[in-house]
Amino acid sequence: MKLEKLGKIFDPRDFNLKNNCFEFSQSPQVIIFSDFIRIYFSTREKDKNNKYLSHISFVDMTKNFEIIDVSKKTIIELGEIGTFDQHGIFPMNVLKVKDKIFAYTTGWSRRVSVSVDASVGLAISNDNGLTFEKVGQGPVLAPSINEPFLVGDAFVKNYNDIFHMWYIYGLRWINNDNNQPERVYKIAHAISKDGIKWEKENKLIIEDKLNEDECQALPSVIEFNNTYHMFFCYREAIGFRNNREKSYKIGYAHSDDLITWTRNDSLIDFDINENDWDGNMQCYPHVFEMNNNLYILYNGNDFGRYGFGLAKIIF
Repeated sequence: MKLEKLGKIFDPRDFNLKNNCFEFSQSPQVIIFSDFIRIYFSTREKDKNNKYLSHISFVDMTKNFEIIDVSKKTIIELGEIGTFDQHGIFPMNVLKVKDKIFAYTTGWSRRVSVSVDASVGLAISNDNGLTFEKVGQGPVLAPSINEPFLVGDAFVKNYNDIFHMWYIYGLRWINNDNNQPERVYKIAHAISKDGIKWEKENKLIIEDKLNEDECQALPSVIEFNNTYHMFFCYREAIGFRNNREKSYKIGYAHSDDLITWTRNDSLIDFDINENDWDGNMQCYPHVFEMNNNLYILYNGNDFGRYGFGLAKIIF
């Protein structure tokens, strides 16, 4: 397949975002309405200690990807002290469920021995996605005996009245060259009858390409031409921040049954120019169908600090 790049379509620096947020529009994820689309993303403010907090915002666009407006309200509140989403939500995946919109949030909080931990929460909107209320202060999917930390990046679809969630979980921490811990995480799968109570599959579903410490993130799945297609991003565990060869790239796998996935990144024809906004990094993909076309939203350099772009998928 070919990914026809349509360029960067949103830059957070052009707007005064709610909650004193600046820069960063990470993990763009779309919901389609009759006459426009809404793209949610995670942006950042700095707290009184000059540390980041992640907030959810959105931008409304025409179906030709022209900007209409950005969110004016707080979309979803961060968690109270000690909760799993105290320090931020990144990312947030949205799904229409009857007359409501479900949002699967990755809430994160700072740790002492390592930098962060995460779990998946659920919030529901009754106002067409303008704001969301959490179903509770705790997560719906969290670390467990075989998935000990960093559960997040949920992407949910409903097929044949079964909710399917693809997500990531932390496998281990390893030390980098400065003796600081870096995370290793993989993609997994869970199912649910109601979208609230989940049953984990408890196994790796995407084979490694780089090495056993490959980090896999942001799975996004779509059914097209009787096949399920998954786009995700992957990187080295160490050296990825400043070395383009070790940074995030877009990966691909396909399945006939939502159980067994065959990885083949080489099927993606993604033209990369080192001087472009995405020349050093391509990450956090989100695939969707609109007007009989397949598109993929994604972030570029510096983990989406300067916006997100769009590509058309051509088989």
